[in-house]
Amino acid sequence: MAFELGVYHFGELAPDPTTHRAPTPAVRLRELIEQAQVADDAGLDVFAVGEHHRGDFAVSVPAVVLAAMATRTQNIKLSSAVSVLSSDDPVRLFQQFATLDLISGGRAEIIAGRGSYVESFPLFGYDLNEYSELFADKLDLLLRLRQENPITWKGTTRSPLNAADISPQPERELPLWVAVGGTPASVVRAARQNLPLALAIIGGSFDQFVPFVDLYREAAAKFGHDPEKLKVSINSPGFIASTHRDAIEISHPYFQAGWMANHHQRGQGVAMPRAAYEAQSTPRGAFFLGSPQEVIDKILDQYEVFRHDRTMIQMGFGNVPQREMLKSIELLGAEVAPVVRKEIASREESREAQGALGR
Repeated sequence: MAFELGVYHFGELAPDPTTHRAPTPAVRLRELIEQAQVADDAGLDVFAVGEHHRGDFAVSVPAVVLAAMATRTQNIKLSSAVSVLSSDDPVRLFQQFATLDLISGGRAEIIAGRGSYVESFPLFGYDLNEYSELFADKLDLLLRLRQENPITWKGTTRSPLNAADISPQPERELPLWVAVGGTPASVVRAARQNLPLALAIIGGSFDQFVPFVDLYREAAAKFGHDPEKLKVSINSPGFIASTHRDAIEISHPYFQAGWMANHHQRGQGVAMPRAAYEAQSTPRGAFFLGSPQEVIDKILDQYEVFRHDRTMIQMGFGNVPQREMLKSIELLGAEVAPVVRKEIASREESREAQGALGR
């Protein structure tokens, strides 16, 4: 598989730092659909939207938003980022994404996670004390749903299924990734289930996360899986402009506003001074932030330590204005993606040739 690049968005409704007004959900959703269309036209591989159940986010049902995107796009994969599986019904989630896959002609993906925002648990009647058990049990069911129909299944957190006919069925096995934010147990679970890993890096140095990818591949081997066949995605915030200075000046006010308004639970915003934001744009920082060449260099630097398969950028967090957002997406597709794909393919060909000589 060729190296993939994509964009993800949470559909946040943070107030504009200039006008102090938040976009309406209708405006934000229409903007997301347009962003997906531009990403598709630019040749990017994936567009993903997250799931939240608060008034300061526009997307609570990713599959519905992604289905709207499917009608405006041709080739791009359409994914959740993430589906909060612990507080969802795996049967309903499977049906939603099977429907999306049929509408889109086989372009749907699920990235499932436990959820760092927890408002969905009381909303849907789940006990936070069962946070881990809910995810493990429902992941087991979701995996079985991809393989069997009708399905007979019994778990610990929901009623059993007895020869249940689940419809509609997709025309292929739905791709399923497991999202991890840095918990070793979650990394090992993904390896044990032989599932691709979507690793979120939202601050600090990306080098800090190398042990998690190493653990993932080591655990996969111990469970009898081929670690070379397991996919890894690196997911981080970022923004691209023609110059480093433009990228910072355009995006920082919005990122800071979003960080204060939306970061984790309501009322617990986190400050992001410009100096701290700049630090994330340095070569070992977590964010894909700067000129096209700077972003190219960072992706390639990460590739040398992660050997990953996909880079996903949370583009313009905090509601960067749509005009600048679309330009950033176009730069990612037109100037970053072709160089990254070509260089990684060249490096892999060189490694394979060296390996053949060694044998």
